[in-house]
Amino acid sequence: MKRKQLGIVIFDDVEVLDFCGPFEVFSVTRLDENRRFEDTSPFDVHLIAQSPEPVTTTGGMKVIPGCTFEQAPPLDILVVPGGMGTRQEMHNESLLAFVRDAAASVETLASVCTGALVLGNAGLLDGLSATTHWRSLDWMQSLFPNVTVDKQSHVVNHGHIITSAGISAGIDMALQIVAMQFGEDVARAAARHMEYPYPESNERRINLSP
Repeated sequence: MKRKQLGIVIFDDVEVLDFCGPFEVFSVTRLDENRRFEDTSPFDVHLIAQSPEPVTTTGGMKVIPGCTFEQAPPLDILVVPGGMGTRQEMHNESLLAFVRDAAASVETLASVCTGALVLGNAGLLDGLSATTHWRSLDWMQSLFPNVTVDKQSHVVNHGHIITSAGISAGIDMALQIVAMQFGEDVARAAARHMEYPYPESNERRINLSP
C-alpha cells in the first residue's frame, strides 16, 4: 500500500487539540477494520516545524517535530492548525512560503481554527468561503474582505482547500478527509474506534447568538 504523505504544521503556542485531534484520526484510520492490529494507517503523518527544536504548545506541552520545512517529504495533504501562535505565524514568511508551495501540489490543504488566518495571509482563500474559531470570525472578515466568512458551518470543504471551526472541529475535518480519500465506511470506523460520534450534520456546534 502506498501511504498518503500527510503533514501537520506545528509552532509555538499551537493549540494542542488543533493538531492532536487530526493526528489521532489519521493515525487510527485503517482500510480493513478486521486487521486493525496487523495493518497500519494509510496515512503517513509528519509533524513539521520551521526548526527541529521542540515546540511549546498552548498549555506548555513540548513536542518534537518529525522534520523541518526543508526536510518534509512531498506531501499529499497538509494541515495547518491554529492557536494563539497564529497571531505571529500568520506573518511568518517562511511558513507562508511553505504553505503556498504545498498548496500548489497537495491534493488537500486544510486548516483548523485560526490556522485559516495563515491560509488567508498566504492569499489562498481569496474568492472562497471559509471559517475559523467563532471568536475570530469577524476579525477574519475584516482581514480578508475577498473571503466569504461562513458563520454557520462546522467545516467548509472546497475539496482542495478545507477550513474548519475551532479546536475540536479539526477532528470532524480530518474525518471528512478520510472519507474523501477512502470512503465514508472507513471514516466511520475510525470515529467508532475513537468512540467519537461521526458528524451527521455540518452545523456549527455552538450558538453564536448573544
